[in-house]
Amino acid sequence: MPKKKNSPTQPPRPSSLTSNTEGLTLLGAGSLPNVDRPSTSLLETFPNPAPKQSLEICFSTDEFTSMCPITAQPDFATISIHYIAKERCVESKSLKLYLRSFRNQGVFAEGIIGRMLDDLVEVLTPHSLTVIGEFAPRGGIGLRVETSYVDTGNKKQKNSTLKK
Repeated sequence: MPKKKNSPTQPPRPSSLTSNTEGLTLLGAGSLPNVDRPSTSLLETFPNPAPKQSLEICFSTDEFTSMCPITAQPDFATISIHYIAKERCVESKSLKLYLRSFRNQGVFAEGIIGRMLDDLVEVLTPHSLTVIGEFAPRGGIGLRVETSYVDTGNKKQKNSTLKK
């Protein structure tokens, strides 16, 4: 059977896919670092495999915990992160470690979500990024904190929304 020719309007596709894993140290590591506070050094990135596309990447976890800064009681939340990658993507295992590093931090929800946005924008420099924290109700009141970043060329824009 003769081979199919590529359409003149579409470039030929590579026969196999590869990923650039240079610089990733946590994925596949036997032991994990002891992380007790958030740091951008925990967030490992890799080159965007499709930089010419509008690649939207979404992460979500319902296992996020932190502590109330007043009572030291645990706060539970679902964290959602959505971004449109520019040159870099965040490696998911490093993101899990980063999120885990908030576990013993006594910080209000608003500060946590703002910190996440700032740290992720710093390591990724994305086209846009949104972080949403839906914190479990305490005393009958739930809390949703959302903050976004948009790279508008020379001017970077950050918006925050608090909903109770």
